[in-house]
Amino acid sequence: MWSTLIMTLPTQPNAVRLRVWRNLKALGCAALRDGAYLLPEEHAGLLAPIAAEVREHGGTAMVLTLTANDATQRQEIEALFDRTEAFTQWRDTATTLQAELPQLTETDARRRLRSIADALQALHRTDYYPGAAAAQADADLASLRQALDACFSRGEPAALPAHGIPRLDAARFQNQRWATRARPWVDRLACAWLIRRFIDPGAQWVWLADPASAPADVLGFDFDGARFTHVGALVTFEVLIASFGLEADPRLQRLARAVHYLDAGGMPVPEAAGLEAVLAGLREVHADDNTLTQAAAQVFDALYAVPPPSSTSPSTVPSAAP
Repeated sequence: MWSTLIMTLPTQPNAVRLRVWRNLKALGCAALRDGAYLLPEEHAGLLAPIAAEVREHGGTAMVLTLTANDATQRQEIEALFDRTEAFTQWRDTATTLQAELPQLTETDARRRLRSIADALQALHRTDYYPGAAAAQADADLASLRQALDACFSRGEPAALPAHGIPRLDAARFQNQRWATRARPWVDRLACAWLIRRFIDPGAQWVWLADPASAPADVLGFDFDGARFTHVGALVTFEVLIASFGLEADPRLQRLARAVHYLDAGGMPVPEAAGLEAVLAGLREVHADDNTLTQAAAQVFDALYAVPPPSSTSPSTVPSAAP
């Protein structure tokens, strides 16, 4: 159930109207319609002071309880609280910092990291129905911390990151047979490109009709029980990046965001729709998985060649507004 504030704001003074809007925004209220704002029922007490202030200045306000009629209606109401756009704005700020790390002093970098981390916590406080975007943001923050430490604290012993993925030496993974499910799609195609380009240039592919029957001498990726597969909020492409210490590359991070969105949802990115369309076309054109993988690699090469955006002005951290 939800608590619903139904109100008509006073026409004057403007300061009261502005304060009410700001308070609703800071609480992460969902707007059912103009003048009707929702919070989960357990947060009903947060609406009472706003209602009292509205009435004190001549407006009308009441706090009611709203119940969904069925599961579909519940989903529609919960969707009003969706914070994906706010998390996407937050990620843009984090991405800008990561791209600018080489030009910053450690003091400035860590100050901005603290600000970004605080902004994410503020978002989490008003994300009443966390979804894929929230988990992805946490993973992005962990990657940003690792990139900063790699830039300013080289050689310093580091604890195992929150995702629990140990660092591996690519030199121990050369000329291997790598296996994944046949008819690869976005995550697997991206993994194959990453493996050949950054990890094992001599990689050979084994396409599995049934992953349960994978040979014992292969390195599996992107299937249940594989050596490399999804971990927490990370898709396999991101797991490989973390495993082989490639998080500091902003071009790979940009690709990872597109792959993550197409494979697991979460925060949308501009490149995703075009990448999906091109890969779908290649899948129709190439029936052979080796040929498909080679063609897709050219697409990823082209996307990787695009320089990451940079900012010459100080980044601003978005508010925790709904």
